Amino acid sequence: MTTESVSKGCFVFKPSTKKKKMTFTAADYFGEHVKDSKDSKVRFETYQTLWQQMKSEAEKIQEDLNRKVFDSLLEFIRKSHSNLLEKMDEWRHRMRATEIPAAALVLGVNVPDHAMTFQILSEQLRESVTPYVVSLEAKECQGVKHILQKVFGQLLGHSIRLEADDETDVQPHPAELRQKKMLCSLASLADWYTSVKRKTVSVMPGKKRSSPTAGHLQTPPVVIIFKDLESFHAKVLQDFIVICSQYVNQLPFTLIFGIATSSMTIHKTLPHSVSSLLCIELFQSVSCTEHLAAVIDKLVLTHSFPFRLNGKMLQVLITVFLYHDFSVRNFIKGLQLCIVEHFYSQPLSILCCSLDEAENRTKNLTHEKCEMIRQLPSFMRYVENQEPEKQVELLTSDTFLKKEIKTLLRHLHNYHENYIPVLRCLHALTTSLPKFPLGKQIRELHSACLERNVWESEEYTSAFQLLRMMAKDELVAALQKCCDVLKTSRVKQQADTLTKVEEFIDQLQKLDKIVEDETVAQKSLQKKTDLYQLQKTLLEMKDSRKSKKLSKFETLRLEVLDFIDSIVRMHLKPPEVMPLYEVVYFSGASTLRKHLNAAPRIALHTALNNPYYYLENEALKSEAGTISNSAPDICIAYKLHLECGRLINLCDWLEAFATVVAAASGVDPESDLVAGQVDETIHARFIRAVSELEFLGFVKPTKQKTDHVARLTWGGC
Repeated sequence: MTTESVSKGCFVFKPSTKKKKMTFTAADYFGEHVKDSKDSKVRFETYQTLWQQMKSEAEKIQEDLNRKVFDSLLEFIRKSHSNLLEKMDEWRHRMRATEIPAAALVLGVNVPDHAMTFQILSEQLRESVTPYVVSLEAKECQGVKHILQKVFGQLLGHSIRLEADDETDVQPHPAELRQKKMLCSLASLADWYTSVKRKTVSVMPGKKRSSPTAGHLQTPPVVIIFKDLESFHAKVLQDFIVICSQYVNQLPFTLIFGIATSSMTIHKTLPHSVSSLLCIELFQSVSCTEHLAAVIDKLVLTHSFPFRLNGKMLQVLITVFLYHDFSVRNFIKGLQLCIVEHFYSQPLSILCCSLDEAENRTKNLTHEKCEMIRQLPSFMRYVENQEPEKQVELLTSDTFLKKEIKTLLRHLHNYHENYIPVLRCLHALTTSLPKFPLGKQIRELHSACLERNVWESEEYTSAFQLLRMMAKDELVAALQKCCDVLKTSRVKQQADTLTKVEEFIDQLQKLDKIVEDETVAQKSLQKKTDLYQLQKTLLEMKDSRKSKKLSKFETLRLEVLDFIDSIVRMHLKPPEVMPLYEVVYFSGASTLRKHLNAAPRIALHTALNNPYYYLENEALKSEAGTISNSAPDICIAYKLHLECGRLINLCDWLEAFATVVAAASGVDPESDLVAGQVDETIHARFIRAVSELEFLGFVKPTKQKTDHVARLTWGGC
């Protein structure tokens, strides 16, 4: 396209609308391989709504668990300097004025969760205590200079933001920031803090501060958070604390040490000469196992959310938690992955929503969806147990099927409403038994109930044998816990169960009078009597023991346990027995393992041996055992190295590589090889491929032969 003009100018040509790049949303990728885009969009929206509810619940759980330790920590920081300012005359406080307040926050070994914890802590500190909060990580602080640069960067950056709120026209020049960063010292930081404090005091009488700083102290401390104390270099940390102690009267420092292991780490890292400069107080956060129990209790063992995990899925997530990182955050991410996979791979997950919404969506099911429901294994088993006439209606009439689906969804909903209270009751009864035959945590009992009929297991039989030997006080206490659980249930059937359990408790408590009468009868044997009468009484007692006549308490105890066993058999059936359980239960354990349990060596071997698996380029297809000349250079070098022994001759390897690569370009490989030379471009490509293989750990140089490399992997995977 040309433009002629007398004068020079700039001409704009708008691109054609046909060539505009299309933008895709997450919902478009969600239904990429689905014919019915409307259905995939509904499933994606259902997933988003469900996940937002579960995510907000998880955040609320973490906030509730951390509230106590955070409140104590914030109160410690508030009082650490205010008390000293109020009582400077006392000798004890003058001595304390030379120490730096330090909080040792023990968070546990679940290191991936620490970032979120410190983020919440920093936000609360900025909202209610001080605007001057600095967060430091060991990887960014290799020396005292780096620590000071980070402190300056975060503090001055915050002060610039505050000034920008008051004077929007003033914008700091980048050169000024760089100059401040170069002049990093605590003396300049003390001067900055004094000027900021003076400016704040002068502004306070005539101008109200903004809401974020409304709760700040008049002399806000400078809080420095060391997120991972164990990773900091001991010498660097010691020098920084010693320097800070010299400015403690000018800068109100408060240090927070994030500890993953034990509070003894502070004393191992800091010698007495340094630790004596600190006034340390210990704070213990909630353990990760308690956090996980709360998450499972609120997200899994509840009928508030329709999505469910089967036994194997729950076991995979718990195994990753217990044997990998103890991270509740990663557990929740794994749960989110399960939800995404369920709504993506299961077309019938459109019914995985609230009961009212599922009944409304059932009316709009297409014929294809009805056929999918008919092919579900659980529904096929349900049809086989029906009368012949009803079987025909279910398999031929979509209208009749939709009505039956509504009924089955209500039954599934009622199953979950009854399942959870009974599960908690059984756990309350068995959690105090020795050796915990049904598990110490409720998640273990839940997994057992999901996988099989729990009453058929040896652990269940062992638990009830121990329950039959339980004392009256222990049994009453356990039944009282069951009452507390059943009172929270709104199901009518559980109300009847609650009434029955309360009756058992009353009967057990009334047994005290009967037991007293029996003890009086036994004491009558201790009275003086003749030999004949004593012998007769002992023979009667021996006969009664042989007949094993049960006492009233033992009879009532067996009656209680039989009742508990009956409700367990009624309500704790595995979900597989319920029709349409596939709609709400995700059972792709292999998919979850593939995503969570990474196998990098297998993935590398697959990518290098068969690049088509990941790239999906038709030109890369090749038969097993052959080397494609159109494959990437590293793939060619990798396949050639698999044919070699422990030591690989670089010259032979280069010749084989050149032969394969030259065949791709249509050049006769023998022409250069006869002359003993290889094309420079091919030589360079070979060197790069070998360097990449060395970086990945497949080969390494060897001192045995200078023109050889040693192979490091065997077996091909």
